[in-house]
Amino acid sequence: MKTLIDNGPKSLALNLENTAVTNIYLLIKRVLDMLIALGLIILFGPLMLVIALGIRISSPGPIFYRQKRIGKDGRPFTMLKFRSMQVNNNPDLHRQYVQKLIKEDTQPRDLGKRNLKILNDARITGLGKYLRKFSLDELPQFFNVLKGEMSIVGPRPPLPYEYAVYQGWHKQRLKVVPGITGLWQVKAHNAVSFDDMVRIDIEYIQTMSLWLDLKIIFLTPIEMIRGKGAG
Repeated sequence: MKTLIDNGPKSLALNLENTAVTNIYLLIKRVLDMLIALGLIILFGPLMLVIALGIRISSPGPIFYRQKRIGKDGRPFTMLKFRSMQVNNNPDLHRQYVQKLIKEDTQPRDLGKRNLKILNDARITGLGKYLRKFSLDELPQFFNVLKGEMSIVGPRPPLPYEYAVYQGWHKQRLKVVPGITGLWQVKAHNAVSFDDMVRIDIEYIQTMSLWLDLKIIFLTPIEMIRGKGAG
């Protein structure tokens, strides 16, 4: 893996910028993103309305949570989620927790857990626990896909305070448009350290193809049903 880290930027530049095949793939990927996002918005429209109603009834505050994230090449954008937490939360707990995980490259076993999520997070609402368990809080991100800010498949976009403590090689995962799901979600989820997650994201970027994207899309609902990695 050391070779991958040392030579990553050159490899990524070659794979993403210097081949006509990749340009064709990226065009097809964008078209599929729009078609899939629009189709799933229509398909899950009734479910999204039920979730929105449930959020409105179960806890005070907005239905959607608008969160600043870092996208391709370090550009910020606003990511949409169904609100799963109480309003007016202090972000310090999460900020300190994830920055420590990144800096120390903590493994779940180091914490005596199966994954790196905060357990029994008091900020999460009763309904929010179920939305997160099955990733239903992510459904509004299909609108981010339509806007071109996200893709169906790609590395997850980090929060600004996560990005602030990235090492140089960590930023390689932002060479492509971030995604709703990705190789990390179906291969390891939260059961690996941050560095291992970045390595999986780089593996995806260096091998990205239409076939791999379709495989990840196929496996994602299985992981959602299993609720793998949910804390």
